[in-house]
Amino acid sequence: MTATRGSVRHQVRLALPPDEVWELVGAPERVHEWFSGIESCTVDGDQRVVVTRSGLPMPEHLLTVDATLWRLQYRITAPMFREHLGTIDVLDLEDGTSLVVYSTDAEPAALALVIGGAARAALANLATVMGLGGPAT
Repeated sequence: MTATRGSVRHQVRLALPPDEVWELVGAPERVHEWFSGIESCTVDGDQRVVVTRSGLPMPEHLLTVDATLWRLQYRITAPMFREHLGTIDVLDLEDGTSLVVYSTDAEPAALALVIGGAARAALANLATVMGLGGPAT
């Protein structure tokens, strides 16, 4: 982290193959199903608007939705951000499990910390939503 830019990364291991995880995580219109704090979302082409639990709409530009790499990248375009890049990767651990990595880079740095904390909670919730009860050990 610098004085103006922050970078945060969290991960969770799930006892599911990556293609099953990607069905949920890789669907931009389904983020509200697993990301706590997001009440709803709409997708129109490469534009997504998520609405937070507090009712705040957050416009986003979808940059990458790659089912081969199992990678989703987006930018929050709300004026409170000077710059933002969110990346979600689903990695095949080749033992029937997956590692889901959520990275956030943002300026101002404080917003990276806010999103990073929310992403950590969302990843913990992902295992529950996918019927696992919790992360793989």
